[in-house]
Amino acid sequence: MKLPKFSIALVNYKTLELTKICLDLLKKHIDSGDLDKDRVDVWVVDNHSQDASVEYLRTLEWINLIERAPTESESGFAAHGKGLDLILERIQSDYVFLLHTDTFIYDPSVFDWLLSYCVTNEKMAAVGCLEQLNRGYLRTAWRVSSRFYKHYFRRLKLALGFTAREPKPYKEEYIKSFCALWNAKLIKQHGYSFLMANRIPGYELQDKLKLDGYQFKLISPMKLFKFLDHVEAGTVGLVLSYNEMNRRVKRKNSILKKFES
Repeated sequence: MKLPKFSIALVNYKTLELTKICLDLLKKHIDSGDLDKDRVDVWVVDNHSQDASVEYLRTLEWINLIERAPTESESGFAAHGKGLDLILERIQSDYVFLLHTDTFIYDPSVFDWLLSYCVTNEKMAAVGCLEQLNRGYLRTAWRVSSRFYKHYFRRLKLALGFTAREPKPYKEEYIKSFCALWNAKLIKQHGYSFLMANRIPGYELQDKLKLDGYQFKLISPMKLFKFLDHVEAGTVGLVLSYNEMNRRVKRKNSILKKFES
């Protein structure tokens, strides 16, 4: 099966350490021929970092760099979504892979693997994972069961007239953008974008496309994480300066040790 060309989209904001590893891995795959340079173009939006990360990006001739300067105050997720939409407007390929700058691709065959689900099904809108890290079967079961209990306990309290927080869904509902393949041509045909209704980028889009009758392929984290790793909120952690005892910082440091020379 001949697979189509595709684009890779990343949004950078003040994360030089993580962005450099992410892009170094992609460049290594391209230089080795494991990632066909004639089939892929890499796009990076810098969201007005004003730091060393944008200086680094300006030195990379092999990427398409867009420097974005917000004109008004905006939330982090809105800035990220607007960055993705800038890339969506410019790409010519029919498919786009969204990656986070803290997503490290070890095996580039993941791109063709996910593409194969789309090219064989014209109704496939996106392929991705509901979880941002691989917790394993036991931790996943515990997480779902504990959230199930909390969800219905809060509903019961509200029903009985007690004060309680609004219950959140106990199951993840949306494909996450740390590594997700989207049918860009389909999104453009419908006049949609990643940032809509002031929601997390891609969430409103998924709801609309489901109502339009399109399909989504869900990949288990156990399978997906054989090809990659994801720091999970690594970019947020750097910006907010989480301390070294934070769970996510500990995991980030564990992952980064793999790249120490």
